[in-house]
Amino acid sequence: MTTGSAPPDSPIDDLMALLDLEPIEVNIFRGLSPQHRLQRVFGGQVLGQALVAAQRTVVERSCHSLHAYFLHPGDPKVPILYEVDRSRDGKSFSSRRVVAIQHGRQIFHMSASFQTAENGLEHQMEAPSVPPPEALGNDEEFQRQASDRLPPEYRDKRKRPFELRYVEGADMIHAQKRPPHRALWVRATGALPNDPALHQCVLAYASDMTLLDTSLLPHGIGWFDERIQMASIDHAMWFHRPFRADTWLLYTEDSPSASGARGFSRGLIYASDGALVASVAQEGLVRVRTGSAPAPGRQGM
Repeated sequence: MTTGSAPPDSPIDDLMALLDLEPIEVNIFRGLSPQHRLQRVFGGQVLGQALVAAQRTVVERSCHSLHAYFLHPGDPKVPILYEVDRSRDGKSFSSRRVVAIQHGRQIFHMSASFQTAENGLEHQMEAPSVPPPEALGNDEEFQRQASDRLPPEYRDKRKRPFELRYVEGADMIHAQKRPPHRALWVRATGALPNDPALHQCVLAYASDMTLLDTSLLPHGIGWFDERIQMASIDHAMWFHRPFRADTWLLYTEDSPSASGARGFSRGLIYASDGALVASVAQEGLVRVRTGSAPAPGRQGM
């Protein structure tokens, strides 16, 4: 990442700058956070940046799985250092461990595995039949219409690097109880470079945006409800097939369980042609507050 450069021209430029880590020593990289994020670092940002750091130490192998834990909230006002441990380089697989550090302590760690391209058996679960994204409303349109009902800190007019279109709609303010599963289309809002590794990092970022919220659906609790404190605890992801994150991807999500102030959610991500390209699993803090509540909404980490 180059510091002191001109402001990005678009949300995609902003995202690319966010993922362009600065190498400061062998196996050590530095990442920044968006200047407009005031309280916490978004978990998907750290996932994407950590995967970039790991990829920078691997040659001609692509990531097939990652497993991450969020340990402390990130501070957006200072850089994040990513230290990569080159755990193993075998004939077909490479293993990396990435630790993210701020203020002298670990805030996040991730293990990732990389593999050379191979042929093998093929099967997958079929994609569900849902309306195409062109037939659905944009979530940004809903936020603009509901801006006067949103908490002031969420009335951000900035364009985002991702477009979301929910198959069954999304009302994050007046939520109704419903079964704990849903589907949405997601894509980056601009063209990305022809780098498969970068598309993995972009999808890792996006995979954390909506998944944990699925655990709220059977309780009729909206995203901005002051009674709930939410934070990602861990995140696992498996990449099955090549894809582009700047084309529409169908993200199907469900939440098999919530207990002990934790919600567990799973996701399958399909390309528009029905190919299963990735799977995701996440557990997060879903705590009902008692007494007076601090600022509502989901914490970044």
